[in-house]
Amino acid sequence: MTDWDLRKLRVLQALDECGTVTAAAERLRMSPSAVSQQLSALAKQLGAPMLEPYGRRVRLTSAARLVLGHAERVFGQLERAEAELAGYLHGEAGEVRVAAFATAIGGLLVPAVARLRTQAPGLSVRVVEAEAAEAYGLLAAGEADLALSLAVPSPAAGDPRFVRYPLLSDPLDVALPPGHPLAGTAGLRLADLAAEPWIYGAAGPWRDITLGACADAGFVPERAHTASDWSAILAMVAAGIGVALVPRLASAGRGGAAVIRPLPADLPARRVVAAVRTGIEQAPPLRRVLAALEAVADTVKPD
Repeated sequence: MTDWDLRKLRVLQALDECGTVTAAAERLRMSPSAVSQQLSALAKQLGAPMLEPYGRRVRLTSAARLVLGHAERVFGQLERAEAELAGYLHGEAGEVRVAAFATAIGGLLVPAVARLRTQAPGLSVRVVEAEAAEAYGLLAAGEADLALSLAVPSPAAGDPRFVRYPLLSDPLDVALPPGHPLAGTAGLRLADLAAEPWIYGAAGPWRDITLGACADAGFVPERAHTASDWSAILAMVAAGIGVALVPRLASAGRGGAAVIRPLPADLPARRVVAAVRTGIEQAPPLRRVLAALEAVADTVKPD
């Protein structure tokens, strides 16, 4: 297979566009003899003459025009590659695959993608919903470039394969049934709800966060009902069968009949982090997506 020399092809292109060896040499800042040598070397390499006499001048042979037709398409493709690479290096092109848990998708990732559509329309973000353990698995396998997860104790927490970036401290509010006797209490404390029936998941980060917040308040919550979907949890609270801690990202605009109350004296919160594989953290598209996530996180403030 022929090893194509792009420099020699550029010389051939210049001769075609300029018409004479002398003019081509001036454009390329070469001597006429150097231009002739390059074209002779190209002819020898390809096994076909590139030039033929034409009066006192030379012109391209049919073989040269065939080669040049393909070369020009190659040059065009390389120019597009250079433009795309420039966009990539500025974080304006490429693709970033993000694995994230459900409330982070709605509360952080979707607004970030909306920003990027304006700031970097050539940058593509692909989203897959995944809880923390699965998200880190996708990241480790190279099937995701960035993961959004909760900062809870896990085997991945100290894994040197990942670099983590704190994004958000998401306040935890309490969801109470309508008409609950403590719904209007000023200075409501988490400990005031120690005797209530609680709703939370059987396993996973949210169970750990709920148990941790209640432990900090001095009690172990009685789990009366098990659920992990926020719509289901809020519907159960609204029906009066229990209370629940709800992150503000999850409850915003979807409390329904449930009464959502902050806990300013306790200030329970869950921490949301972004993670990328060690070694690719400086990739411009990743930095651009992280910057958009950080900008959105800055707009989510505790009341």
